Amino acid sequence: MADTEFEELGHGFFWQDMPVGRKFRTIGRTLFESDLMSFIGVTGMQELLFNNIEYIENESPTGKRIVPAALVLSIAEGLVMQSTLQKTGFAFLGMELDVKGATLVGDTLHVDMEVIESRAASKGDRGLVRTRNSVITQNGDCVLEYTPLRLMKGRES
Repeated sequence: MADTEFEELGHGFFWQDMPVGRKFRTIGRTLFESDLMSFIGVTGMQELLFNNIEYIENESPTGKRIVPAALVLSIAEGLVMQSTLQKTGFAFLGMELDVKGATLVGDTLHVDMEVIESRAASKGDRGLVRTRNSVITQNGDCVLEYTPLRLMKGRES
């Protein structure tokens, strides 16, 4: 059978499919101890707040295993990529970011997305899309909000 006989699952949205006001929610993902340890190892974020249990329990503000906001953003972007941008996201052009609260090992996160800007780019086959992405815990708390601007593929004419 030819490939054209099958609809491809997991294909991202074209910029024209992202009108202002459209809302999405990603699936959830739990942050595990191994995620934290891998991240601080790869990035070099060897800080007592992340890797010293005595310090964490006795001197940190939460007394619990806190997760760097950079890891929270990375997890959020992974959830967004796999659900909306496969084969259609060309470039991440910038963002504003606001950390709203602490994220802990064991939290389950999902991303609520709302399109707040959508327009054709100077090249007609591409578009610029900005979303407001709110990272939400299993308790309904928003721990991080960011507004990425992306260059996205357009639907072929």
